[in-house]
Parts: sequence; C-alpha cells; structure tokens
Amino acid sequence: MTPAPVCPLAARHTGQDLIKWIALISMVLDHMRLAWPASADLFVLGRLSFPLFCLAVAINVSRNPRGELFTCSNARYLALLLLFAALSEVPYRLLGTSATFNVLVTLALGLMVAWGVQHRTLASLIVAGAALMAGYLLSEPLMYGFYGVLLPAALLLALKRPERFLLVSVALCVASNTRSDLFERAAQLEPFAILTLSTAALAPLLGLALFWARLPFKVLPVTQWGYWFYPGHLLALVGIRQLL
Repeated sequence: MTPAPVCPLAARHTGQDLIKWIALISMVLDHMRLAWPASADLFVLGRLSFPLFCLAVAINVSRNPRGELFTCSNARYLALLLLFAALSEVPYRLLGTSATFNVLVTLALGLMVAWGVQHRTLASLIVAGAALMAGYLLSEPLMYGFYGVLLPAALLLALKRPERFLLVSVALCVASNTRSDLFERAAQLEPFAILTLSTAALAPLLGLALFWARLPFKVLPVTQWGYWFYPGHLLALVGIRQLL
C-alpha cells in the first residue's frame, strides 16, 4: 500500500510569529470593548489586527512554489480556515454587535485571491475569480468587505515589489475600515477617527518591517493552536460579559 503523502512544514520565521502575536493581542484588545464598554478606545489598536493577519496569509502564500496550487498544505490551510470560520460563527454571534460574518470568512476568500496572484495558472485564476465574485456579492455581510478580500493579495505583491505595491496595501487597509463614518469624522478633524485610520495605514508598514528585520530574539511559535484561540477567546469574552 502506498503511504499517504506528508505535508512538509515550512521553517519558522521569527518575524512572522511576532506579526501573528501582535495580530492576536490587538484582536483581543479590540474585542474587549464588546464585553467591557469602558475599553472602547482599544478599537484604535484593534486596527492593527486584520492587516497583520492578512500579511501572515500573504507570507504563507509567498512560500508556495509557483504553479503548485493543489498541494496538501494548501488544502489543509484553506480547510482549517473554513472549519474554524464555521466553528467561530456561533460564539461570534453570541458576542453579537455585528451583522457580518466572522473574520475567518474574509481571510479564506483573501487566501484564494492571493493564490491567483502567486500561481497565475488557469486553475488558480478560476479559484481567485470565484473568490472575488463571492467577495463582491457578499461585500455587505463580510467583515472588512470587498477591500478586505483584496488585502492578502496586495500584501503578497508588496512583499515582492514594495516600491510598486506597498502604498496599494496601505490604501486597502484604510479603505477596509471606511464602512463606518470614520472618513467623515476624520474630515472633521476628530482625533479618534484620525488616529484609527492612521493606525490602519501604519499596520502593513509595521508588519513588513518586522518581517524584513533581523530580529535578535526568538518568539514563541504561533502554530495551529492559533485557530482554536479565535473561537476560544470569543467564548471567553461572552462569559466575561455575562459576569459583568
């Protein structure tokens, strides 16, 4: 009997793990306001989270050999995102201040678009096109909307050609936060709105700087336990809100 193929594990990258840690911590700080309204100002720091998660997706995709879309590692990656998107939807709704899907749905669609940019084969372009269509049609209920679906691909291009695409990723980070009235408030020089949009704009710059830097220390790896952390922290916050 032929043994089942084993998916190779990518080498750890300290900068990437640090990016994931900052994304996780800023996500928790952002969501704390849902259980503890007095912490509402943490929304500003929360604008780091989604761009950094998108950058982590882009880094993983950049390691794919071009043209090799249908691999076990890619299948596992998408399957885990979709599985935990489904598992997280109930606690996300219980925490419930938003009518959008949880963020893993946006990240899964963004992953498929980034595959199209990386591989540029007919199959990958069909997958990316389907994800773009879904992102466009579901823009309203998607967290961060259609711009959020584009962000992993833009960051992938920024990794390869920062001189051409870095500002595109910055613009998309800002645009993905504009479904509220933040732009109008920033135009009126409201400090909170200006700081929020500025943090979103700086997020990809921070993430790429950490990825490219030679860090003189080790970071605890963020492995597959990070998937469980997402629904787990939502359930914890639901419990905290009930206690408060």
